[in-house]
Amino acid sequence: MNATTTAPDAVPALEDARRFAAGPHRLFIGGAWADPREGETFATQDPATGENLADIASASAADADLAVKAARKAMESAEWADMKPNARALLLYRLADALERNADELAALETLDNGMPVRDARYFHIPYAIDQLRYFAGWATKLNGESIALSGPGTWHAYTLKEPVGVVAQIVPWNAPIAMACAKIAPALAAGCAVILKPAEETPLTALKLAHLIEEVGFPAGAFNLLTGFGETAGAALTEHPGVDKVTFTGSTEVGRLIIKAAAGNFKRVTLELGGKTPVIVLPDADVPQAIEGAARSIFGNAGQVCNAGSRLFVHKRHFDEVVEGVSRIADAMKVGAGFDPETQMGPVISDTQRNRILGYVSGGVDAGATIRAGARDISGPGSFVAPTVLTDTQAEMAVRREEIFGPVLCAMSFGDDDLEALAAQANASDYGLGAVLWTNNLSAAHRLARKLKAGTVRVNGGGLDPALPFGGFKQSGWGRENGREGIEAYTETKSVAMAI
Repeated sequence: MNATTTAPDAVPALEDARRFAAGPHRLFIGGAWADPREGETFATQDPATGENLADIASASAADADLAVKAARKAMESAEWADMKPNARALLLYRLADALERNADELAALETLDNGMPVRDARYFHIPYAIDQLRYFAGWATKLNGESIALSGPGTWHAYTLKEPVGVVAQIVPWNAPIAMACAKIAPALAAGCAVILKPAEETPLTALKLAHLIEEVGFPAGAFNLLTGFGETAGAALTEHPGVDKVTFTGSTEVGRLIIKAAAGNFKRVTLELGGKTPVIVLPDADVPQAIEGAARSIFGNAGQVCNAGSRLFVHKRHFDEVVEGVSRIADAMKVGAGFDPETQMGPVISDTQRNRILGYVSGGVDAGATIRAGARDISGPGSFVAPTVLTDTQAEMAVRREEIFGPVLCAMSFGDDDLEALAAQANASDYGLGAVLWTNNLSAAHRLARKLKAGTVRVNGGGLDPALPFGGFKQSGWGRENGREGIEAYTETKSVAMAI
């Protein structure tokens, strides 16, 4: 888990980020910056220190209505609706270039707002955001229909068209703010939709910077709109609004259920990327040192605040003690601290509320009989810090093993036979089905388990996210897919045309 890439020179970028954070911050609607109609603001905090970073405009239902009208106007304007696909692609390429020029400042803003190590922000989150923009820019010119041979009487010319779904509300979480924002706006804008982005209230700063860059690049007015504010006000108003054609949301399963109900009014299209309880499986023939590093990275990366975090570790009994001891050593040796400390390997969790929630799961597990193998250390001082934690002796009915914790807490279990059916059943014993990770050198076992695991993504011996690889989940992990062809086609409607000749 030691970093192999040095952190950027954070001082100038941090100064720029603090100047930007100081504001003022308004809403971006219809190509212009506007004060919220009700004049309300809220403060955002640095989770590493608890200090206030900025006062942010708090959008109301009235602001949401204005944003929807601006987006609808863009969908009906020649400037956006009739823009050629290659022109949309060029705008996205220019936006990617703008992010690249501002990468250090964006990374500093992300660390201030989210707490992640600035190295992770600069060398993973920002590049991933840029890659999303460039990948989907390439799709703008490739949204083709097809010719279809009809079998009915007569002579026909029949074909399909791919048209933008319309006005899209996009609600993104606080765990990867800039990466998730670009992962959502890129396919929507490439498809020709008009976007209203609502970032998490905990982490609005990089979304605000993104809106300034979109303004500089020159997207038509109303093609992109930004509403900062709370889920129960701005977010709820967008999901219920009859002028919104599609909602895409990444976050908790509980909020996902609320969005489904809100979308029923006008049968909005809905894409949901929700919770996860990803199993990591170490088979008897695995490269054990590699599996130890991978298992630790899967749960402790981003302080475990990842929907696809590998929070359940299944290890063959032959290697169980070695793997648990190895992951625990990594956990105990990790430098946990503020994101701008160059030695920090894991930053704080997003808030004291989240910290207390995570610690509650751990204490509840221990009270029910779980054993702490790593994570007993107390991290003193200000900030919302949680020690990376490894538990053994958990039972299937324990909340710490069953529910999504969204923190750096790993439950490790052994399995004692080579029955892949039984192993898959254990891994699938969850309400979630977002991802799974296998460590094995047995090609046959890898293919067999990949088919049996109820998960949207199965990674074997490493690997990560890529804009080309569809991402989404089974069961209560959500609806639909993001990334890849499926990701952009989710922002289109298919129109069939049949013409008698």
